[in-house]
Amino acid sequence: KNNVNIKEIGPGMAGADSDDSLYPIAVLIDELRNEDVQLRLNSIKKLSTIALALGVERTRTELLPFLTDTIYDEDEVLLALAEQLGNFTMLVGGPEYVHCLLPPLESLATVEETVVRDKAVESLRKISHEHSPVDLEVHFEPLVKRLASGDWFTSRTSACGLFSVCYPRVSSTVKAEIRQHFRTLCSDDTPMVRRAAASKLGEFAKVLELEYVKSDIISLFTALASDEQDSVRLLAVEAGVSIATLLPQEDLEALVMPTLRQAAEDKSWRVRYMVADKFSDLQKAVGPEITKNDLVPAFQNLLKDCEAEVRAAAANKVKEFCENLPEDSRETIIMTHILPCVKCPEVRLNIISNLDCVNEVIGIRQLSQSLLPAIVELAEDAKWRVRLAIIEYMPLLAGQLGVEFFDEKLNSLCMAWLVDHVYAIREAATCNLMKLVEKFGAEWAQNTIVPKVLGMANDPNYLHRMTTLFCINALSEVCGQEITTKHMLPVVFKMSNDQVANVRFNVAKSLQKIGPVLDSNCLQTEVKPVLEKLASDQDMDVKYFAQEAISVLSLA
Repeated sequence: KNNVNIKEIGPGMAGADSDDSLYPIAVLIDELRNEDVQLRLNSIKKLSTIALALGVERTRTELLPFLTDTIYDEDEVLLALAEQLGNFTMLVGGPEYVHCLLPPLESLATVEETVVRDKAVESLRKISHEHSPVDLEVHFEPLVKRLASGDWFTSRTSACGLFSVCYPRVSSTVKAEIRQHFRTLCSDDTPMVRRAAASKLGEFAKVLELEYVKSDIISLFTALASDEQDSVRLLAVEAGVSIATLLPQEDLEALVMPTLRQAAEDKSWRVRYMVADKFSDLQKAVGPEITKNDLVPAFQNLLKDCEAEVRAAAANKVKEFCENLPEDSRETIIMTHILPCVKCPEVRLNIISNLDCVNEVIGIRQLSQSLLPAIVELAEDAKWRVRLAIIEYMPLLAGQLGVEFFDEKLNSLCMAWLVDHVYAIREAATCNLMKLVEKFGAEWAQNTIVPKVLGMANDPNYLHRMTTLFCINALSEVCGQEITTKHMLPVVFKMSNDQVANVRFNVAKSLQKIGPVLDSNCLQTEVKPVLEKLASDQDMDVKYFAQEAISVLSLA
């Protein structure tokens, strides 16, 4: 019975009175015929246990042929099988027999479902390293050729991922064949195959001898980078960065740069996005000279791109790009080429948020002259979220630029935000003032900020009058007792007679907020009478907040 072929073992054999040595495989067959996908999946996941029970010889002669011939299943079962087989080398008897795993993996590498094919290719790549050079030529390389010339595009896409793992360890004749197959796939009729070839071009280039990188890879790269499909062209960009790292400096300008320059101006925004996304890698690959001559203008264009996604991707690279510029020309390039492009909000906010880093690179005086127009424009941007973002950077800017510059150029902006039509901006602007006073001190506040804030108490718009109160709440603590009592409190008292109830109840809230800053005499003689008057106001809310202030400040 030991010689019984696996094909003859029918369903139900597991329970039959048969030879014990057939038991595991009979169970497997039973389970793989079960209608429940989960059971089939579990049996595949137990394959290594079954193989151990069978022993290496029967795993090779019975289990693997069975798996190769009979499994056409749900994708998740096939996926599990493709993964299992990648770890099967020792179960078939070690590296000398590893080629027995190729037939089932080859059929899995041609199925329709992409994730299954990818997993089969991953397992094939893994076991390729366990083949001896002879076995690689006798068994593995013919498999790659069969996949590469398969009728279905699925097998041809899988082949693309296998060239680089066998190329380094085969004879020069076989190498020539592999290069030829790869060339053919790069110009395949099916876009999916060209896409797969483009995605593996950089990896394949890395294992080739330099002469073939120049003679073969460059022409393939050029062709793929001008493919009619943008999904192929954008993958070629990534390959271009890898290829640039392999070539000597003198060849880059002639062989790679024309294609990359063209990609940076591609008609498809996806391709330009890819160039922007890979920009730092590209910069490192091509070195300082080419960066200066070629990449700086390309980067300028990406920062000014008509698509927001491209501008944002380039903006994310500004800091890194500037840091990696050659020191002798860094400042000039940033000042004359990069900052003038900073027109769109995404890019400018990115630079401003990295201001401390940019400042280290080019110095704050220079920066302030170039950035100022950008800051002013952003501060007045139609989108309120942009205005909000710039307010949040204001304390950082103030710290970097210093008090004189701030007073001269930015103070008026900070005041303008206090009367913005969006409440969130007015609120953020109030908080911003407090942070500025923390930075520049109470004396500065008294001379510069407080008079302007108090001036708004006479504004015809009651919302602006309320902003005065919010500012006083925020500033009283940082400005201290003297300024609060002398300058701010009289204005609050005056506003207790405002015609608008909203303003009056905010006066009560303000007095509650600034009460702890004041001395007890002032509280009793000045604050208490005002709150008592408000506590008998005809408006319910004014009464409520006045009474609350009286009780919180213990003035009853």
